Amino acid sequence: MSVTKNPRIIALFDVDGTLTAARKEVLPDMVEFIKTLRERITIGVVGGSDLPKQKEQLGESVMEDYDYSFSQNGLVAYKAGELIGQQTISKHVGEENLKKIINWVLKYMSGIDIPVKRGTFIEFRTGMLNISPVGRNCSQEERDAFEQYDNVHKIRETMVAAMREEFADLNLTFSIGGQISFDLFPTGWDKTFCLQFLGEGTAEYDEIHFFGDKTFKGGNDNEIFESERTIGHTVTSPADTIQQCKELFFKD
Repeated sequence: MSVTKNPRIIALFDVDGTLTAARKEVLPDMVEFIKTLRERITIGVVGGSDLPKQKEQLGESVMEDYDYSFSQNGLVAYKAGELIGQQTISKHVGEENLKKIINWVLKYMSGIDIPVKRGTFIEFRTGMLNISPVGRNCSQEERDAFEQYDNVHKIRETMVAAMREEFADLNLTFSIGGQISFDLFPTGWDKTFCLQFLGEGTAEYDEIHFFGDKTFKGGNDNEIFESERTIGHTVTSPADTIQQCKELFFKD
C-alpha cells in the first residue's frame, strides 16, 4: 500500500533512552522503523553529544538518514546533510570566564569521595561543557554503578546546585542527562536552540513533535518538551518510542 508523506509534520528525537539505550548503538529494528517513519513525515534527531558521538550511536550517515541532525542541542546543525548552523561556547562566555569555571570544577571534584574516578572529567564541546564526576573514561560497568550511586547520593544534583550559586552572574543552564554527567551551557542553548532552524509558526511545519526520556524538570529534554512550539512526548525506552510513533503516525 502506498503512503502519502506529510512533510509539514516533523518528529524530533532525543538519542539516549529514546532511539538507543544509554550510550549504546542503535538497534536494527529502530533503524528500519526510522526509515519507514521518514516515508510518512519529516524527522530529525537532537542530542546533547557532539557529532562524532552521534555518529557512533546512530551511524556515520546520520546526517543523511534524518532530515535534520542536531548535535550539541543544535549548536551544530545539519539539514539534508548540509551544515546550516554552528555556535561556540568559548566565544559566547569568553576565555576568562571559561577558565574560572574549569578551575572551580577541578577543585570541587578533588573533594568528592565516590567509589571510583577515571579520566576526562570535563569534556569541552563546541557549545557546552560536559562534566562527569566519575570521568567519561569509565567502563560500562562503572558507568552503571555510578548511576546507581548517584541516584542515592545525588552527586550530580548537589554539584549543579553549588555551580548555580557560584556562577549565577553568567546566565548559565545546567542539565543533568545520561548516566554519568551533566551539561553546562548558556541559557537558551538547551534543545530548544534547534527550533530556530525549523521556521516560525506555520512557515514550514504545522506540527513539531518531540520524543525524549528525560522530560522532567532539570532533565535535558525538559525545555524542548515544554516549549510552546512543540508537542512533547515522554518515552521510557526505544521500544516505547516506536510504539508511541505507531499510534500517532500510522493510523491508516
